[in-house]
Amino acid sequence: MLLSWIIVFSILGSVGAIIGAALLLTFPARVRKTLLPCLLSYATGTLLGAAFLGMIPKGMQQASILSVSATVLAGIVLFFFLEKMIIWRHCHDAECEAHSSAGPLILIGDAFHNFVDGFVIAAAFLTSIPLGIIASFAVIAHEVPQEVGDFAILLESGYSRMRALLLNTLSSLTTLPGAVIAYYFLGATMEAVPYILALSAASFIYIAVADLVPSLHRQVGLKSTLGQLVLILAGIGTIAAFHFGH
Repeated sequence: MLLSWIIVFSILGSVGAIIGAALLLTFPARVRKTLLPCLLSYATGTLLGAAFLGMIPKGMQQASILSVSATVLAGIVLFFFLEKMIIWRHCHDAECEAHSSAGPLILIGDAFHNFVDGFVIAAAFLTSIPLGIIASFAVIAHEVPQEVGDFAILLESGYSRMRALLLNTLSSLTTLPGAVIAYYFLGATMEAVPYILALSAASFIYIAVADLVPSLHRQVGLKSTLGQLVLILAGIGTIAAFHFGH
């Protein structure tokens, strides 16, 4: 039964994000330009909410506060190193320096990242079903704007719309094997779950603070700043309402 939950939400977390990104791409460029910063703000809130209200507290219930905190800290440093090595792909701007090598590297990086997302979802479900749903929702929320950015980069690299959609879908489907492998591996060694949750929280915090927030800072007007703040709080509130509602 639990494996069924993991499989369903892993598919939703990968294919759902692709469908959302594809639908967003059907809007005119002017509308996308308005919606994308809103999605980034909301995704920032869901990532931080899932990390600080869900994953870290759950990890601390199963292991010592010091060990979980140290794992989160080590995870943030690890993800910084991975991004520096251009393994982790999370820039949403087609002109970002990290995308100078374009298409193939984007797809490889996304496949790796989505595989790790599968571990995140499985570890959360192994802790509790509500936490698994929260983690899956946070994955979808931040993957949609990321996939939109990747679509734009693939199109600029000369890929057709259908080929970009197909290849992006294939790279996203690595979430499923990641989740299934994690289910069997973590299920046999439950003592590893709090540390996987801590690393998952570190990845969410790193993505939100190192990638999404700098993107939001490109808009400096008072109106846009207030809008970003409201949407960040809405993302946190969504996670809090679901978490404390259970």
